[in-house]
Amino acid sequence: MIGLSRALRVYAYAAPVDMRKAYEGLSAIVRNELRRDVMQGELFLFAGKTRRRAKVLLFDGTGLCVYMKRLDKGRFAALWERGTEGPVEMTLSELALFLEGSELIGRRALSPAAISPDDLAFAIGS
Repeated sequence: MIGLSRALRVYAYAAPVDMRKAYEGLSAIVRNELRRDVMQGELFLFAGKTRRRAKVLLFDGTGLCVYMKRLDKGRFAALWERGTEGPVEMTLSELALFLEGSELIGRRALSPAAISPDDLAFAIGS
């Protein structure tokens, strides 16, 4: 089960992926291309070239999980058309919209930036 924490990070790979890849192949992309550690509990989103299939890879503490969705109608947003270098960072809400087939997810950020500990610090003497 995927947790519902805003702090949970989601990284979308910004290039089409061969959807025949499973745990090992997707983990290799995370390690070699995204330069992330799949064992840290983050979610990694991959979409196929035709954008009809998507996979989410995560480590749940006991093993790797791969969740897959195939759209019968429509296509997933093309994350590689955003023109960004490296992975596309998303929130869980944006991931849910993506997996529902929302077109907006590929065009603009839908959520405000996460709050950092620095944002919560009170200024002394103000």
